[in-house]
Amino acid sequence: MSRALYYHLGPARRFDSATLLEAYASGYFPMGDEDGAIQWITSDPRFVLPIGNLHVPRSLARLARKCPFELRVDTAFRRVMEFCAQDRGDENLCWITPRMVDVYTELHRAGYAHSVEAWLGGVLVGGLYGVSIGAAFFGESMFTRVEVGGANASKLCLLELDRRLAAGGYQLLDSQEENAHMAQFGGVLVEYETYMAKLESAVASNTTF
Repeated sequence: MSRALYYHLGPARRFDSATLLEAYASGYFPMGDEDGAIQWITSDPRFVLPIGNLHVPRSLARLARKCPFELRVDTAFRRVMEFCAQDRGDENLCWITPRMVDVYTELHRAGYAHSVEAWLGGVLVGGLYGVSIGAAFFGESMFTRVEVGGANASKLCLLELDRRLAAGGYQLLDSQEENAHMAQFGGVLVEYETYMAKLESAVASNTTF
């Protein structure tokens, strides 16, 4: 079981794109609270997904072959974040603050943050987003709008993300902390020292998303 180690940065007004990139490259990721403060978190051990070797349940593999959605990349980054930030009760405790949406959107415009989106009849029904530094991709959050026909949409976005990372020669897909939803795809826990060595190598490498 992961144990989270916390370092408190301070109020959200001190949260900017340069600090965010430095934090990711140093092994930290952010979570906001209702007061607008940012908690910088690192986990020991760290949960990562095997690029190009995800475990895909049979039912999802069949759905992927049919591909009922139009999968796009980076066409609605801010909207993806806004959907991810919606309160989903115990599943999502509103850790994505408005300031975080602004800063990640800045990173997106600078080419460091990306979204994978599922569209159905012109409607955004699912997606995910994360940050890319070198050959490391840091997955942040995903959403599915079941009420508009998006069942399993975010899972297909994950498969598309994996395909792109494998094609681009990425070395690390960081899923941060272990959870049952991501564990089904074959994620593994790695010791902190091992993770940091992988991270250092990945961020120093050059690749294209």
